Amino acid sequence: MHERYSRLALFTPIGKKGVEHLRRSSVLVVGAGALGGPVLEILVRAGVGNIRLVDRDYVDWSNLQRQTLFNEQDARRMQPKAIAAYHYLSAVNRDVHIEPLVSDVTKDNVRDFIQGMDVIIDATDNFETRFLLNDAACEAGIPWIYGAVIGAYGASLTVMPGQTPCLVCLFGEETPQQRETCDTTGVIAPASQMVASHQAAEALKLLTHNEASVRDTFVAFDLWKNEHVEMKVSHKRKPSCPACGDHPSYPYLSGQKGASTSVLCGRDTVQIRLRNVREWDLVSMAARVRSLDNETVYNTHLLSFQVEGHRIVAFKDGRVLVHHTKDTATARRLCAKYLGM
Repeated sequence: MHERYSRLALFTPIGKKGVEHLRRSSVLVVGAGALGGPVLEILVRAGVGNIRLVDRDYVDWSNLQRQTLFNEQDARRMQPKAIAAYHYLSAVNRDVHIEPLVSDVTKDNVRDFIQGMDVIIDATDNFETRFLLNDAACEAGIPWIYGAVIGAYGASLTVMPGQTPCLVCLFGEETPQQRETCDTTGVIAPASQMVASHQAAEALKLLTHNEASVRDTFVAFDLWKNEHVEMKVSHKRKPSCPACGDHPSYPYLSGQKGASTSVLCGRDTVQIRLRNVREWDLVSMAARVRSLDNETVYNTHLLSFQVEGHRIVAFKDGRVLVHHTKDTATARRLCAKYLGM
């Protein structure tokens, strides 16, 4: 073990004490895709003791261009990303305890997910989940690191509850409308790798008790246009902020804001969350739908079949993805017709 982390220990700001801090640390990473993959690998190789990984999606062929933890076999099997990432990372460092969870992050489970964590890393693709994480992190007083990427553009921000402005302070209370997505604009791997590097570096600073080195700026860049900007944001903190202000109401955590149906970035897909379903009987469901599609895919985590030009993927936790549509009404109609929702 001394040899394994020797180069990390030789870096003066971390040193041997920092390596020991990492070993005793716990990190939540939400998302195992283009951002989460590189972040997870950096943290696992650095010897972070406990990593809780939450991802709601499965490996798709379009992921392989930039998502570094997956291979063709994962895409062929439609392996849940959390499970595929767990298998890859466990072979990298067996001494890191990795807890893979195939789940969406909702107001009902986010407190459980962040419990006991030292740092939260946002590797998601939508602002609704980010605002929910922002609420939960501010309530619990846990630092969290925002990251986003689209095309060749990337951005990152470190939020220290009680010290820095939060995401709501910067973007306002309402979920920003994403005019561009991976589906319409695409994304290049170097951009996601750079954002992930920013996030992982901030996490290492926090976990090794180097808070004075944590970046106090919102950083954004465009690798194709060769642009890089950093904006001081300390003055943006608002006493009236509903997430980190003097009298917080936590609108996303309390359920005042947010939806049970969402259009997924870059996937031409609608996700439906069934809040009254804890766990589906996928075996029985698979038996029902095999007559509709003889190429039905079933594993212990999900059921996938194709009808009416749409692929429907039902997860054990009560979520459904309806592909090849952005229309929520169409998605709900198909789920009602074929899944009895």
